[in-house]
Amino acid sequence: MEILSLSFFVGIIGNVISVLVFLSPIGTFERIIKHKSTEDFQSLPYICTLLNSSLWTYYGITKPGGLLVATVNGFGIFVEAVYVGLFLIYAPKKMKLKTGVLVGILNVGFVAAAIVVTQLALESETQIGAIGLVCSGLNIIMYGSPLAAMKTVVRTKSVEYMPFFISFFLFLNGGIWAFYASLMHDYFLGVPNGIGCLLGTAQLLLYAIYKNAKPSSNTSFQGLMEQGWQKEPLISQC
Repeated sequence: MEILSLSFFVGIIGNVISVLVFLSPIGTFERIIKHKSTEDFQSLPYICTLLNSSLWTYYGITKPGGLLVATVNGFGIFVEAVYVGLFLIYAPKKMKLKTGVLVGILNVGFVAAAIVVTQLALESETQIGAIGLVCSGLNIIMYGSPLAAMKTVVRTKSVEYMPFFISFFLFLNGGIWAFYASLMHDYFLGVPNGIGCLLGTAQLLLYAIYKNAKPSSNTSFQGLMEQGWQKEPLISQC
């Protein structure tokens, strides 16, 4: 009973942190709405995060005790759908077409196929394992972006393209969900978030080493989060 209470408390903290990460690009979209243009911003990070949130929501609904995973990622679906919708409204024609095609393939086709296949072809326990494996695999693939950011820092000896708050939230978000997963004995949730926590730790160490080499001109919290979302967009939300 005490473990369940602790896991619920940790899960609530994880929900709060993930919500903050989901909402971090709001300043970017205020700018898009104000200028009525997506400028040089790319839609792919938001499409991938929408896919990630959709699959984790399905996993949370399917797995017994997965309510906290489902609720925060359900919120993520709503927020990311709004972001993607704004791209479809304000992006140039070529970007709008590209966004629409990717949404159709990834957010509609892939998610629908995953649901149909797991529901019709697999038994209950196998369903959870298959969905969890897909979610974990996608999260690990998405960590290619933080790794690229770390490579850039080492090459340029500058943290300009790896803002502190993004690294901090990668560490914090990964750590809290990895801890939650250990309490729930959920390896599918624990492995990718454990990797995220380790990557966040490594990024914070790199930041400490190179922070004085070439300071970024943008020092506000919101500015750093917006810049980081574009430079290092694919952070696991759960």
